Amino acid sequence: MVALIRVDAIWLATEALDMRAGTDTILARVVNVFGSAKPHHAYLFANKNSTRMKVLVYDGFGIWLAARRLNKGRFVWTNGVTAVATPMNPEQLRALVIGLPWGSLAEGHAISVL
Repeated sequence: MVALIRVDAIWLATEALDMRAGTDTILARVVNVFGSAKPHHAYLFANKNSTRMKVLVYDGFGIWLAARRLNKGRFVWTNGVTAVATPMNPEQLRALVIGLPWGSLAEGHAISVL
C-alpha cells in the first residue's frame, strides 16, 4: 500500500485545543507553538479531556486536517508541564491513536538504565 501523505516528523502539542477550531486556527496555533509549519511534519492536538484529537499535516502543497474521537476512555496525553511540544516516533503515534500509553515505547523498545 502506498502512503498518501509522507510524514517525516511527528509533534505532540501539550496544550489543549478547542476542537471547534478549523484549519486556519490550528495552522496559526502550529506556527505559534512550533515556530513554523514544516513540510512533511504532523502536529497533534487534543481537547482538554483528551477524548478528541486533531492532526494537522503540511505536505508542502497544502494542509491536511484529520480528527479522531475515542468512544470510550481517553488518549494518553502529556501533562503539559515538561514542554509545549514533544517529538514522537511512528510507533508511539500508533499507540497514542488507539489509546495506549505511548510514552513507555522507546525507540526500538530498548531497555536502558533508569
